[in-house]
Amino acid sequence: MITKYIFLFASVSGFIGVALGAFGAHGLRGKLDDSAMHAFETAVSYQLFHSLALLVCLILMTQLGKYWAFTYASYAFSIGILLFSGSLYLLTVFGLKMLGPITPLGGIFLLAGWLLLSLGIWQKYQP
Repeated sequence: MITKYIFLFASVSGFIGVALGAFGAHGLRGKLDDSAMHAFETAVSYQLFHSLALLVCLILMTQLGKYWAFTYASYAFSIGILLFSGSLYLLTVFGLKMLGPITPLGGIFLLAGWLLLSLGIWQKYQP
């Protein structure tokens, strides 16, 4: 059941990533300085890449089995997207500088997702 909600999160996250990318390219260009624009574009890129990584993780769960590492990787990717990209969006668009320390925490969750995904593959294919 949780897989259904994570699939939904991944697809909605991809949609939002594309929408915010278009918003940034057309609505924010010239309104943000170069540094803020770069941070916004980084948030969009990481959201889109990790939405795809989350989908890959979920597909592996459905095809190879629900190994605990795949499950936790999907949680880590989801939390990482929210914290990393979400904090950068709020920081750049609304100037909420107090959220700056949350961005690296989101990055740690994204890194953990990749490690857990690797571990899940290792669990499946270990000799």
